[in-house]
Amino acid sequence: MTYSIVAADPAAGELGVAVQSKFLAVGAIVPWAAADAGAVATQALADVTIGPRGLDLLRQGVDPAACVEQLLAGDMLREQRQFGLVAPEGRAASFTGSECFDHASSIVGDGFAAQGNILAARAVVEGLASGFGATAGQPLAERLLTALERAQDAGGDRRGMESAALLVVREGGGYGGNHDRMLDLRADDHPTPIAELRRLLSLHRLYFDRPDPADALPIDGVLHDELRTVLVRRGFDPDASWRDALFGYFGWENLEERWLDEHRLDPAVLAYIREHEGDR
Repeated sequence: MTYSIVAADPAAGELGVAVQSKFLAVGAIVPWAAADAGAVATQALADVTIGPRGLDLLRQGVDPAACVEQLLAGDMLREQRQFGLVAPEGRAASFTGSECFDHASSIVGDGFAAQGNILAARAVVEGLASGFGATAGQPLAERLLTALERAQDAGGDRRGMESAALLVVREGGGYGGNHDRMLDLRADDHPTPIAELRRLLSLHRLYFDRPDPADALPIDGVLHDELRTVLVRRGFDPDASWRDALFGYFGWENLEERWLDEHRLDPAVLAYIREHEGDR
């Protein structure tokens, strides 16, 4: 009851999984990824241990195709399993058991494995692959989400939609720079979970993407006066310390990752301020 894609972006050092299902909180079951190992999606009659066991094998340098048989060894329910794996350099493999409910199949390509079961048609898996391929050069999160959107446009899960998840890892890419969970977004119960992931991804970019100093706006003249009005209204004292007041606002609004300094402002922050402060 799920379709998913696992993928690698070797140039960026990123690995990820995207999944949608008519199943509550699919993000708690299907996606697994580690920057030093690879990414795994385990579904159909999901054996959740395939996630961590698959990562252990990939971490040891086992080829994804060889991982498949090792993960299924001794499994009496192997023909009801479905999973995909990808290594950091992009080698991938997928398995679909003969007893998975129709339509069930997979596509393995350069840097990805796409798979699904209880699908409207083969076109759903093809949509995963084409969505990923059509977005080459874009960030991995965008490519994975576009793959889900293309798959849903092709009919998706025959039973409908309920939850979706997007997981991307990169060494040191997590908040604070001391772990690899760069992005972990979930819509656990939603009528349009993929659209909800798209909304959450835009928020993630707002709060956690770093600004480009080349785009910075000088805080002077009219802009300085506009910001001062906002700071005073929100209870900060720009006359005592402009820097402390402005940074205090950034911290209150969880915008610290977009801080440059007290003399320059990220245009995305200005857009946020104008959207959220105009009606106060």
